[in-house]
Amino acid sequence: MPRTPPPHRDPPPDGAPDPLLPLAGRVAVVTGAGSGIGRAVAGELARRGARVWCADLDPAAARATADAIGERGVAAHVDVTRRDSVAGLAEALVRREGRVDVAVANAGVSTMARFLDLTDADWDHNFAVNARGAFLTVQEFARRMVNQPPLPGRALRGKVVVTASMAARVAAPLLVHYSASKFAVVGLVQGAAKELGPRGVTVNGVDPGFVRTAMQAREVAWEAELRGLTPTEVVADYVRQTPLGRLQEPEDVARVVAFLASDDADFLTGELIEANGGAATL
Repeated sequence: MPRTPPPHRDPPPDGAPDPLLPLAGRVAVVTGAGSGIGRAVAGELARRGARVWCADLDPAAARATADAIGERGVAAHVDVTRRDSVAGLAEALVRREGRVDVAVANAGVSTMARFLDLTDADWDHNFAVNARGAFLTVQEFARRMVNQPPLPGRALRGKVVVTASMAARVAAPLLVHYSASKFAVVGLVQGAAKELGPRGVTVNGVDPGFVRTAMQAREVAWEAELRGLTPTEVVADYVRQTPLGRLQEPEDVARVVAFLASDDADFLTGELIEANGGAATL
């Protein structure tokens, strides 16, 4: 049977965005891109036309994400807890690409324990990655953004998106240290947005919920042990707490991040979007 040719589509006028590739020509970086939400965000930005630097502490995971993306993917190593590593990534990206249009500070960790059993190491590890890591990523890439020209025909110089958590809105038991680190991210987003807005850079965040990732699988095992439940019962409780009635997928978060990276979100800054199926409203 002969193949039906694709329908004819006139190219957009010169300078007009392609509605099928709204991020065409943009350069993005995603930390924690080797797995979970970060991998989904990197893929979604690339599908919308962006060239994406996939940065991760695990070089092999970063390479796997970049390879899955194809010609629009670039693998990069970063340790978001170290300024020299984050600054080196930012410098290498701008030197090679000429500019950075979207920076997604996504790298994050979690551990789980009852509050009275928390150790200094638990607290410091969560804050080092979730709070300090977000701070360094936002600051180093925003420093480059404010010194680059605006995108052609637009007022903005760049966009920053930070992955927070619904635990940054209502603290979660067994995750006091994690919640506190994500509350810090909210302050970072709101404060940086007020300072960077006049310089042409937006800063927004997303609050995911019960996302089906390898990190969640570890949390389910920990929570089951701490609460005396089975992992199946823990997952059922997550679904019960989510009005939309299912676990969240990484792609659910990625599409919200892609919206914040798009021209449609040009007048949003300092916002934390509750991308969690309504779980944060209960």
